[in-house]
Amino acid sequence: MATNAILAGKLLRNAAKFFRDIGGGTPQIADQMEQNARTYEIVADWVETDPTAESPVGDDGA
Repeated sequence: MATNAILAGKLLRNAAKFFRDIGGGTPQIADQMEQNARTYEIVADWVETDPTAESPVGDDGA
């Protein structure tokens, strides 16, 4: 059975693929979509590697 961290990682990676697909079809926003995809992949790595670790980026209260 998959853990919550594994499921979260898969969701984040699927979202990264979605952003790349959108960016591939819309050149005007391709750079932004690639940046979004990379961000989601980085967070997926964090969640999969150490799901209880503190985020290395600041908490803006959101």
